[in-house]
Order: sequence, then structure tokens, then C-alpha cells
Amino acid sequence: MIHLEIYRFDPEKGDKPSMQSYAVPVSKPGMKLLDALNHIKWHLDGTLTYRRSCGEGVCGSDGMNINGVNGLACITDVAGLKQPIKVRPLPSMNVIRDLVVDTTHFFDQYRSIKPWLKTETPVPEHERLQTPDERAELDGMYECILCACCTTSCPSWWWNGDRFLGPATLLQADRWIKDSRDEAAGERLDQLEDSFKLYRCHQIMNCMEACPKSLNPTKAIDHIKRRLLTRKS
Repeated sequence: MIHLEIYRFDPEKGDKPSMQSYAVPVSKPGMKLLDALNHIKWHLDGTLTYRRSCGEGVCGSDGMNINGVNGLACITDVAGLKQPIKVRPLPSMNVIRDLVVDTTHFFDQYRSIKPWLKTETPVPEHERLQTPDERAELDGMYECILCACCTTSCPSWWWNGDRFLGPATLLQADRWIKDSRDEAAGERLDQLEDSFKLYRCHQIMNCMEACPKSLNPTKAIDHIKRRLLTRKS
């Protein structure tokens, strides 16, 4: 049996948040935490609320705090996790219900960097081309699935999340700054040159540990800082 303690909160009932215990049978080899949550939802307690979609670590919807570490339930093996497995919502976000958090502010920050190709030259007849080397510059950034595991693991974002953009958004900002097809790098750097938006990163590096795709937001943030420094010199 797998023993879990899961954060429960229903604002409609007005009760304080609490941890509820469950026992789930091991249903198959390689069982994931999402499988355990689904068993609880489908067979034990239909009121348990959490987000899920693809189940393959692609959509990023089932980010949660697992034994104190942020991760995706769908790719987290239950084998080897210390029991009882303590499952909580992502930290530093308002809880809507149980394991579901309000990601409005997170995605507002993402939209603020204008995460799309910006150009001034005429649209070509076909696609805008890149060399293989130019395309390779985007590796380690385009794979981000915006699960918010890195951002919600960052103490700087906990303290200054109203102004500091956080690891995920800054990783994506660097992705567009590095894109050879984009023609707004200067404008993007102007937007980020702010003591809070960018410079609240203190290289704590929790983001690297939390990322389920093994990306390195700290490296991207350092690149943005270097670009700004080079521009001034």
C-alpha cells in the first residue's frame, strides 16, 4: 500500500486547511503519483481536486509540492518516495481548492514579456529561416512547459513576486532575446532593465532543482544580465 497525506481546502465550507490521509494499492509497476491521485479521486474520495491533462509531463498542469519539492505528479514515481507522501499545492500561490492554485499572476507575468516573434521587416514569402547553429541557441529554453514548478520554488519570487518576474518568465524572455528571427531584442532588454523584474534573482538555484525538464533558468537570467552589461559598455 502507498500512504499519502494530501492538503485539503474547500473555501466554500469555510474550514481551515488540513492534511488528509489516504492508502492506495500499488496498481502497476512504475506507478506515478498521478496514478495514486486518480485512484483516490475515482475510488475513494471524489471531492479531491487537482489539475491534470496529458499525463506525460508535457502540459505542465499537475505541478504540486511533493514531500517538500515541487514537481509534476504524472512523472514522479511513487517508488522511493518517503511515506507518507505529503502532497501540497505549489507554494506562494493562492489556493483555489485542494491542490489547485490560482496561476493568474504567473501567466500575467509571462504575457508581460510579449512571448511571440516581433519583427519590423516585411513578412517573407515563406518562413523566416535560421541556421542550425542559430536554432541550437534555443535549446534548453523552448522546452519549458510553464508548469510554474521553478518559479514557485524561488524565495526571491516568494518575497517579491509582485515585481520580480521569476525564473520561468525570465527563461522565456531570454528565449526570445536569443531568437535570431526576432528583431526586438533591444526593446525586450529595455523592458527587463529593472532592479526588481530581473535583478531580484540572487542565484539561489532552487529553480534548477525543481524543473522537471532539467532546464537552467539561472543561466538564462545571467545571459540577460550580461547582454545588458555589454550594451552599456
